[in-house]
Parts: sequence; structure tokens; C-alpha cells
Amino acid sequence: MALVVVPVRYPLTKHSRRTLEKAIQLADERDATLTVLHVNLYQSGKNVTRIDLKTAVERAFGSIENARYVVRSGFLVEESILDEVAAEDADAVVIGGKQASRLRRLFQRFTDNPDIDRYLRTHLECEVITVESARA
Repeated sequence: MALVVVPVRYPLTKHSRRTLEKAIQLADERDATLTVLHVNLYQSGKNVTRIDLKTAVERAFGSIENARYVVRSGFLVEESILDEVAAEDADAVVIGGKQASRLRRLFQRFTDNPDIDRYLRTHLECEVITVESARA
């Protein structure tokens, strides 16, 4: 079965909800399992649990068939995303445009390549889909 991974913030922002909506649609279209991923950053001191994540997602979208909820801890969001996608051999990863922008700024501090979308595309053997924010 195909696998779609979607990293999200907790609590869910409107951008995370939009990205999740696209990922749910994609998983349905592809008859894929959906992994909803949140990364607890060591430096933030927050500790979101898998139950917290699942409850928030189900509150926003209802019960999602073939979904699993994963919370990882790390110093860098992008490395944690890479680890999860590689470990699960995902077919696609869906990231939000806002998330990509924030990750670019963070990533720019550590490398001369601040394009997280391109970074993920070059380091993963899966499709990377970026969901742009809705225009207000």
C-alpha cells in the first residue's frame, strides 16, 4: 500500500489544516496510508503526544481511515521529516507553503541551500508536494 506523510504543527494552524486536507485527499485518491507527523523540537521544551495529535486532527477532520499518528523529537524539523519518510519508505510527502517558508529560514542558518522543498526533493526518493496558502 502507498504511503503519504504530512508533517504538521501542533496545535493545528490554518495552514496545517490546509496541508492536511490536501494530504487526506491525496491518500484517498491513491488508496494510501496517511502518516500525520509532528516534530517536538528539543529546544522548544514542548512535548506533544501522539494522542494530542490524533485528537486535534480528528476534531478538525473526523476519523481518517488508514491514518497513523507519529510524534518524533529532534533538533531540526527537516532532519526528523527525512528520517520518518526514509524509515517508512514513503511514496509522497506533503508540506505546506508556510511551513516550507519557515523551514527555509531555519535551514538557511545551517546551509547555503535554503530551499527546503528542493532539499527534500534531492534527499528523498519520493514525490514532494507543496501546498500553497489560500489567498485571503
